[in-house]
Amino acid sequence: MVLLLKTFLVSFFLSSQLIAGDEMSPVNDQCKRIGSKLGSVSINDCLDIKLSVTDGWTVKDDVILIKEYPPLENRLPLGKVLLIGGIHGDEYSSVSIVFKWLKILNQHHSGLFHWNIVPLLNPDGLLRKKSQRMNENNVDLNRNFPMPDSQNWENTAIKYWIEEKGKDPRYYPGPEALSEPESNWLVGHINTFQPDVILAIHAPYGVIDHDGPRNAPDKLGSLYLSYLGTYPGSLGNFAGVQRQIPIITVELPYAGIMPTKEEIGNIWRDLVGWLRKNIVENDGSATQEYDYDPE
Repeated sequence: MVLLLKTFLVSFFLSSQLIAGDEMSPVNDQCKRIGSKLGSVSINDCLDIKLSVTDGWTVKDDVILIKEYPPLENRLPLGKVLLIGGIHGDEYSSVSIVFKWLKILNQHHSGLFHWNIVPLLNPDGLLRKKSQRMNENNVDLNRNFPMPDSQNWENTAIKYWIEEKGKDPRYYPGPEALSEPESNWLVGHINTFQPDVILAIHAPYGVIDHDGPRNAPDKLGSLYLSYLGTYPGSLGNFAGVQRQIPIITVELPYAGIMPTKEEIGNIWRDLVGWLRKNIVENDGSATQEYDYDPE
């Protein structure tokens, strides 16, 4: 009896330690904070996605999480897609909608594309007490990407920030290109993954923007194409113009209000339809099924 009791106590202690250790994992920790911050994403919603830790870190030593939907056996994907949310920490909807699409892919990934999805590039900006656009160093990550070697940072990104933005701190590009660990990691990931298309989710302009080659989508859900311009240090400038990787920027109408469930599905279906025809330079004749929820 004593031996059984000791065995039970040891097992209980080990189980408690494992549970405690699991709760303290970087993925669980960030999911708890995301679920506590966003009204449209619960802790379980985040945990159910089974995100993975990358080798990327933030200024505050938080992790950058990712979900990969790799090629399926005996099926060649049409191409590689990199989807990024939460570049700006105060654009809540840009994170929440990515989690809705992750849920669809978790159930309906058909191997049509090879996906790498980063739902929150800027956790320091989002998960602070008062969320902000910039990262912990008060740098706008979407102005911190490299310019061509022939263009000096001071005379491009810094000059634009001073002359066109009046030194608005929300758009500060940083002291030099890739000064921030988050943007530095993303460039490294682009170099490694080599996506055929990049999808960046933002808010609140309520339009579609496009940089780089391929035909831009005219319409995604109720959003229509409206070119916003290409700015020094932006991801669109770096990836679309310099690297010639098509980049579609989805600007949701509101930063703090999610689109309807129907609109979330419509944007997704239209995105996948556009990708199927434009991810590579072809005639759009591919007949493989979409990566979307048929309901």
